[in-house]
Amino acid sequence: MTDDVKRFFHNMIQRVNGLHCVMVTDRDGVPLINLENGKSSQIVMKPAFLSTFTLAAEQSNKLGLGKNRNIISVYADYQVVQMNKLPLVVTFIGAQNCNIGHILAMDHQIDTVLEELKTAVTDS
Repeated sequence: MTDDVKRFFHNMIQRVNGLHCVMVTDRDGVPLINLENGKSSQIVMKPAFLSTFTLAAEQSNKLGLGKNRNIISVYADYQVVQMNKLPLVVTFIGAQNCNIGHILAMDHQIDTVLEELKTAVTDS
């Protein structure tokens, strides 16, 4: 199960220009899968940063615009895309010129690949 997920995200790192890291965490920011090419920022890999997605998504839901699916953060040297796949959160860390559109276009493929992992996290 996790081997297929790791293989999918490893291939994604290879295919998406500028993508450095993919992390799959639970909603509390506990890492379940971490794949990187060695160029990611350690700051955004800390549990304190990773766990803020759930809080930010819950706050944005109060705007009355519907359920928040993704949060994109752009910094001076890198970009972070966090996808709401509850009970999982998928975090992508890329260079400042990373192709975010390519990542977002793979949303349905990511859903399919994470189905078994979601079930395992929910059952535990």
